[in-house]
Amino acid sequence: MNTLRDKVIFISGSTRGIGREVALRCARDGAKLVITGKTAEPHAKLPGTIHSVAEEVRQAGGQALAIQLDVRDEQAIQAAVAQTVAHFGGIDVLVNNASAISLTNTLATPAKRLDLMWDVNMRATFLLSQACIPHLKHAANPHILTFSPPLNFDAKWFAPHVAYSLSKFGMSLCTLGMAREFAADGSGFNGIAVNCLWPRTTIATAAIEFNFPQEILRASRKPAIMADAAYQILTQPVAAASGQFFLDEDVLRAAGVTDFERYAVSPGVPLFGDLFLG
Repeated sequence: MNTLRDKVIFISGSTRGIGREVALRCARDGAKLVITGKTAEPHAKLPGTIHSVAEEVRQAGGQALAIQLDVRDEQAIQAAVAQTVAHFGGIDVLVNNASAISLTNTLATPAKRLDLMWDVNMRATFLLSQACIPHLKHAANPHILTFSPPLNFDAKWFAPHVAYSLSKFGMSLCTLGMAREFAADGSGFNGIAVNCLWPRTTIATAAIEFNFPQEILRASRKPAIMADAAYQILTQPVAAASGQFFLDEDVLRAAGVTDFERYAVSPGVPLFGDLFLG
């Protein structure tokens, strides 16, 4: 298996939750992490800042560059990528983790909330990928990994929260198209592995804590399961898989993991299946 040692990994929304866990998992290999997010100063309700996670990365054995970034800002994205390349010399991996959620129906979704989800989810995934790809093309084993669901156009996934579903499936469509667009072309370019990863169960993040009842939080898994699955994907050669929609549990089972209780928030409590699966 490959290692992520000295790989430059840019993660959007990495001040807490899944993004932070991915950063720490990669740091244990000695990777170079770019920690991004809007939170540069401690937040009253949410844990973590770009600086606190950067320090955790260093303590875990990695290198870190903390960049305050609003992924809705195209110029800020370009500047963050340029700063990354100037600091670390290139980019090997992009992880599109930043996401906004509002589980509201059509009549209950104001334009401001629609715009937020579209901008943070689909638009940022597209623009971050667009900004990183010229640098990923020069990497030895480049990956784009986006945290969005397997494509499924059954109306039942849209009707309860059409705006949110549009924004998340938009991220997945970016993967579908870019995987083909940036596949190996026979000219010496070996391609970029562009894949999606999604959890089989709800994950105990702030999004679950603030949008679901407490019993669902207790029936969730810890973010570490997504980080461990992401690690398995990112350490594979480009040729192994691209344009795939992976589920965390399936990835880890294929890697030989059998003990999933360690990922449970409340071991023994029946798990709550994810929103887009079933």
